[in-house]
Amino acid sequence: MQPRSEIRPPFEPWRHRYALLVAIATVVLLLAGGLVTSTGSGLAVPDWPLSFGRIFPRMTGGVLFEHGHRLVAASVGFLTVVLALWFRAREGRPWVRRLAYAAVGTVIAQGLLGGLTVLLRLPPSVSVLHACLAQGFFCIVVLLALATSESFLTRPPGPERREVSPALWKLGAFATGLVYLQLILGAVMRHTGAGLAIPDVPLAFGRLVPPLESFEIAIHFAHRVGALFVAVAVLGLAGWILRRHGGVSGFAVPARLLVLLVVTQIALGAATVLTRLAVLPATAHVVVGALLLATCLTVTVRAAVAGGDRLPDARAGRLPHRGRAEAAPATTAGSAA
Repeated sequence: MQPRSEIRPPFEPWRHRYALLVAIATVVLLLAGGLVTSTGSGLAVPDWPLSFGRIFPRMTGGVLFEHGHRLVAASVGFLTVVLALWFRAREGRPWVRRLAYAAVGTVIAQGLLGGLTVLLRLPPSVSVLHACLAQGFFCIVVLLALATSESFLTRPPGPERREVSPALWKLGAFATGLVYLQLILGAVMRHTGAGLAIPDVPLAFGRLVPPLESFEIAIHFAHRVGALFVAVAVLGLAGWILRRHGGVSGFAVPARLLVLLVVTQIALGAATVLTRLAVLPATAHVVVGALLLATCLTVTVRAAVAGGDRLPDARAGRLPHRGRAEAAPATTAGSAA
């Protein structure tokens, strides 16, 4: 591949920390949304955008979870708008700016879907879309935090780049896609009331393959089978990294985290069934799934950059305002090697 010139913006610690803050706030939002479903509080507040005609109703019972979720969502929306404005002013890479704008569009769409879910009385299709878009939004803000990190902006030494196999990012992308598909199946199962369609674990009605007599049983069993595929893909990805790229900076820790997350996720899935959808394991299952997705995505992007800089570069972009003057001199992949 021919070397490509690239303008890398300087590392801005506070912008990176703020992007991390938005990502952490999104985890809190996923937790709040999971609690709404786990506690059956989706219609505790029957109107939208107000709550019982008020901005701040009495926070008791299910209202605490539903209106609390709305408050966290509004806070994340505000943080995201500020993030996008900051990126517009300081970010020179067009693809990163577009990600920031996409974050704003996604969080607005997510808010509208949340309102539609209430107004239409929790239709499964809208609820599932709301859950899946939440995972997509989380991925976007994680990418923004990664794109502004010092390790991402600093080109790894030539020997380290050569150590990263081009196949690694493809394995990561495959695992990321499987995890997201599994989260979709989980959302369908969760919002169609199929969480206990198969009441035993690890077997299904005492069998390896249950009688697929209803949609609920079929989607529940599909989710269990999907968990096996995800486990194989994620553990295979982690093993590949630790065996071949464990010495490359930024890969060993995420690989070990992948192992921890996938084992925890399987245990939480089993606990959710065995405890008959208890709030704590059911909600934790949603959040850990999101963290697993984000970790797979982070590994994939890091591998794409370290293995050949396949992400869009910033040759066409200029840092606006003061950032333009601070841009690092253009370098080539060949000179860095």
